[in-house]
Amino acid sequence: MKARGADLLARSLAAAGVKHVFTLSGNHVMPVFDAALDAKLPLVHVRHEAAAVHMADAWGRLTGEPGVALVTGGPGHANAVSALYTALEADSPMVLLSGHAPLDELGHGAFQEMRQADIASPLCKASWTARSAATLGEDVARAFGIARSGRPGPVHVSFPSDVLEAQADDAPARVTLPRNCIQGKDAEIIVKSLAGARAPVILCGPAMMNAGGPERMRRLEEACGAPVIGMESPRGVKDPSLGRLAAVLAKTDVVFLLGKKKDFTVGFGRAFPKAEVLELSAGLDIQPSCDVVSDAASRLGAGHRAWRDEVHSEIAYRSPEWKAVRSSPEGPLHPVELCREVQDLLSGDAIFVSDGGEFGQWAQAWLSARRRIINGPAGSIGAALPFAAAAKLASPGSTVVATLGDGTFGFHMAEIETAARCKLGYVAVVGNDACWNAEHQIQIRTYGAARAHGLDLLPVRYGAVAAAMGAHAEDVQRPGELRAALQRAKATGTVACVNVAIERLAAPAY
Repeated sequence: MKARGADLLARSLAAAGVKHVFTLSGNHVMPVFDAALDAKLPLVHVRHEAAAVHMADAWGRLTGEPGVALVTGGPGHANAVSALYTALEADSPMVLLSGHAPLDELGHGAFQEMRQADIASPLCKASWTARSAATLGEDVARAFGIARSGRPGPVHVSFPSDVLEAQADDAPARVTLPRNCIQGKDAEIIVKSLAGARAPVILCGPAMMNAGGPERMRRLEEACGAPVIGMESPRGVKDPSLGRLAAVLAKTDVVFLLGKKKDFTVGFGRAFPKAEVLELSAGLDIQPSCDVVSDAASRLGAGHRAWRDEVHSEIAYRSPEWKAVRSSPEGPLHPVELCREVQDLLSGDAIFVSDGGEFGQWAQAWLSARRRIINGPAGSIGAALPFAAAAKLASPGSTVVATLGDGTFGFHMAEIETAARCKLGYVAVVGNDACWNAEHQIQIRTYGAARAHGLDLLPVRYGAVAAAMGAHAEDVQRPGELRAALQRAKATGTVACVNVAIERLAAPAY
């Protein structure tokens, strides 16, 4: 039986268990939009291609299953590509599917002709252009397998429009990649090195912070006794949410890097100058390998309780002076006071999304939830609203709270309309200091306050902006207005935005 390539693609996605495709329409992918109807493949239609990638990224992190973004070719593809770096650095399994100029017109000035696979390649684990309708199922299966395997990450495939319109045999395709875990004997060597150390530490990278990872980290720490610390911030050892981690690493004598790169976030290893460093081999599956190490540790026994308690105390440290902060009754608010009120929204199974420069660091330092998504080692900003929308789709029964700066809000503010249209009820809390404050603080530190310039923003009423796009929204100027505004936002059950005037302060330092 023959079928159109677009139908084979849509059916392959449905067969792979895809629950939502995050997409923005365009000429090259309209056959897939058509095919999605018969395949019963739900489309979440966004307002910018990068937002579709950010949503697929968040889906991958929260569920462990590859999120799928679908965009058109040429400029649509180019818009989407910028968001791939955030997913790559966060070890997020996702697949970007792009439309593409027809194969039989390439080299002749085809509409929106672009070397799409080459453009995406540096930002993906793999990137290629489909060549035949007959192999579209294999393309999808291969993309999903690569996205999940080893260190998870994004994969890109372009689909030429003539391939999508061509006829081919309707046959299922399965391409599976074997799980590649650490061997038991190698795991035992690692566990014995940790056991024989005076002050061992296990540092986990972003792959361990994604779906299922935190529970595995807890089990590993219980089994081996060494403190297990997740690192996913571009601020590395200066991450405010990790307290005095730098002091801990300066003391350690053995570091096991579990999916954590020895990169700039740890000074390329200078953060632990006295330590023997153990690492997983490249290509090993991170989370399953963690289970193998945990099993080995359970057989060999655990220790280091006093050291582990010391490390946890250092990571939990927050400057006492910040805990006593109170804002002026007339405002603006200190970021800590804002965060104290937001924490009340993050009970139970809530999901916390954080994005932005200085305010993002305040939020990550002071807010906690069972599940968290941040911008990750890429250090990019702008993804909070797409992240929150995908989080609500991934966990409809959970409260989703996104904190973001006013600069960040401007990147994808139109996704408020997406959330309103798709009935995705999250709460966005904007810390508004009317500034690109991260860079403003760099200017002050590096060049002096007199040379800090060019980074001011208007104190926009982003609540009013969000209301115009269908959200419940409020603009808060004074501390006394905040709690009730947040509670009203949560109670609406619809997308809500609370824009809060905050002081222009540097991120916390301990």
